[in-house]
Amino acid sequence: MEYHLKTPIQEEGVRRLRAGDIAYLSGTLITARDEAHKKALELHSRGEMPPVNFRGNGVFHCGPIVKRVDGDWKVVAAGPTTSSRMEIFEDRFIEAFRPSVIIGKGGMGERTVRACSEYACVYGAFTGGAALLGAQGIRRVKEVHWLEELGMPECLWVFEVEDFGPLIITIDTHGRNLTKEAMDRVAARKEAIISSLGG
Repeated sequence: MEYHLKTPIQEEGVRRLRAGDIAYLSGTLITARDEAHKKALELHSRGEMPPVNFRGNGVFHCGPIVKRVDGDWKVVAAGPTTSSRMEIFEDRFIEAFRPSVIIGKGGMGERTVRACSEYACVYGAFTGGAALLGAQGIRRVKEVHWLEELGMPECLWVFEVEDFGPLIITIDTHGRNLTKEAMDRVAARKEAIISSLGG
């Protein structure tokens, strides 16, 4: 199935998505890599909140290239970062801030799968190397936070996006993880080949 999602996405809308679906996102998309995840969770642990509202919105594992043009920010390139880097944070991040969609490349692990099931979030894979395509889906930069502290790739960029994608839903709220399923098939096939060769 193909879906065109608009933030903020309600829980019912998230839970209807299934692994293998194609989605396009419109609305608010917030970049967050390692350092932003870490800082947001540190604030949360002290009873404070980050300067953006992640609830119902999209979170993009991305370190964009952004420049000033006539006083406004313009996104030049916005490709996905390898999401496994965020695996140590993502389950706590989803629990604390309740985003509806995580976007990145390469998939994520079982901790994230469990959090997606419990707190109604999905993971959408965006093609690596398609940074120009990503930039085309961004209509404007709404806000930027922690730029001086964390730098351009690691700070929080808040984008207004329109039909950002395509995203392949690889982790849904029903416990499926297409990346792991593919790796398991490869491992099983490898063992079968080795066995057939008498290994």
